[in-house]
Amino acid sequence: MAGTRIVTRRDRPILRSTLFLYVTEFFSGMAVMAAELGASRLLAPYFSSSQIVWTIIIGTIMIALALGSIWGGRQSDRNPDPDRIYTRILAAAVWIALIPLVGKYVIIAVSGLLIVTVSTNFLVVAAFISCMIVFVPPLFLLGTVTPGLVKNATDSLDDNATVVGRLSACNTIGSILGTFLPTFVTIPAVGTFVTFLIFSGLLLALALAYFIASRARPVMASLAAVLFVVSAVASPQSGFAFWEKDLAHEGESIYNYLQVKRLSDRTILSTNVLFGVQSVTTDNPGPTGMYYDTALAAPALAGRAGSALILGMGTGTYARQLRRYHPDMRITGVEIDQRITDLAHRYFDEPGDIPVSTYDGRAWLHASSGRYDVIMVDAYQDITIPFQMSSTEFFELVRRHLNPGGVMVVNMNMISDGRDSINAALTDTIAVVFGHDAMLTADVPGTTNRELFARVPALGERAGVMSSERAAARLRAGAHGSAHAEELGGVLEGVASRLVAVPRPQTGARVLTDDRAPVELLGMRAIDELIARQAGPYREIVRTKGPQGLLDMR
Repeated sequence: MAGTRIVTRRDRPILRSTLFLYVTEFFSGMAVMAAELGASRLLAPYFSSSQIVWTIIIGTIMIALALGSIWGGRQSDRNPDPDRIYTRILAAAVWIALIPLVGKYVIIAVSGLLIVTVSTNFLVVAAFISCMIVFVPPLFLLGTVTPGLVKNATDSLDDNATVVGRLSACNTIGSILGTFLPTFVTIPAVGTFVTFLIFSGLLLALALAYFIASRARPVMASLAAVLFVVSAVASPQSGFAFWEKDLAHEGESIYNYLQVKRLSDRTILSTNVLFGVQSVTTDNPGPTGMYYDTALAAPALAGRAGSALILGMGTGTYARQLRRYHPDMRITGVEIDQRITDLAHRYFDEPGDIPVSTYDGRAWLHASSGRYDVIMVDAYQDITIPFQMSSTEFFELVRRHLNPGGVMVVNMNMISDGRDSINAALTDTIAVVFGHDAMLTADVPGTTNRELFARVPALGERAGVMSSERAAARLRAGAHGSAHAEELGGVLEGVASRLVAVPRPQTGARVLTDDRAPVELLGMRAIDELIARQAGPYREIVRTKGPQGLLDMR
């Protein structure tokens, strides 16, 4: 409007030196990376921490920053008023501070809506929409900061490249700290929610310092401070699984969201809010009713129970089962997450005499020369399947650590059929290493788990042939001499009735290698199948009766 005076940097004493502008760029870059890492931890308990989710997070945030840079550059050319820059920073800080308080509710609402409306690519669509709603607005605002700072920090064309270089360096250094601090310091120490508050608080302090020094917009600054305090007080009071009551433990590690729940007859560990149980201990010793019981067939198929290696020890459920039925067995565990091992001792009665190494399973095998009668691969968590533990190179490494006649058992936790499924890919990959005739599978009743057994030849055997009939006979005799033989015999009898020979790989079979293992995409299809089966009746209600039909079910 004619006659309106435009505020410039020279009108603000705090900006007469460009130092504060460089500090602003530093903390802006830090906040961007901290928000990105926080996004991965906020989404992981609901959608996993797979490469797919990371791709969605990085992609949406980069789109937000790019659009913010374009819009911010145009606005700064029209009006370089620094008040506008710091207003956007203030708004971004408040938004990020509110993410711990409301973000999880948005994610659950989006998931609940899509699960009855989207039939394919649920994970991709739900994660993308959640990111767009929760993270794009504040990152868009932070994307506008750099163009505005360039406009205000440049005094002449003679040094504009130097100014841009300095600002870029400040942004990069801030981004480096914003990358390392959440991962190695704040998230393990105080959790994701407080991490959001810490870095949004730094942004907020920066903006408040500007407005206080400039004596501008006191009402807006005061309101922002109040909203931050409200979120800081309320956010830590609720967890990711805010609908759960009386959890024994809820926390985070470098790798996982961790939840321990005490039920009437057992204690369970979950590393994901929406899918699955990772470990369990029952009040009454004996069969768990879960896939660990089926995996007890491995020592019987090996013909000996002298030693076992568990890759993916978790809280030691399989180790406890082996120890109950084979007290003299030498058991070794490998678990990448030290926090899970700590919880195992605190809540799950993990045997104290079983050594557990905190290491990646494959890296541990590379460093070890030991050989075992049984090797359990239990490192797959829903869609989060480490590609380096699903390739031919990995299974060749496992095979080299088996004694003659030894058996590898792999827990495949998403039953999906079809030649392009994750289970078919894993089965065909293992067949390349162990041979088709040395493999059997057994589905676990009432679950989405399938156990795959692969045996190496014993000394004097021509091949590791393991027909289902021969294996069933071995299982029926496998409990003799074991502790609680009658109880174990009943378990093995049930497994014997479910053993199935593995079909020979067809032409075009997908074999996973270190170079090419698209386990996330294959796992996503399995998740879609599981959701389709579980949500099918609700989708039909929505299709025929509309949303009101779901409300009428209450």
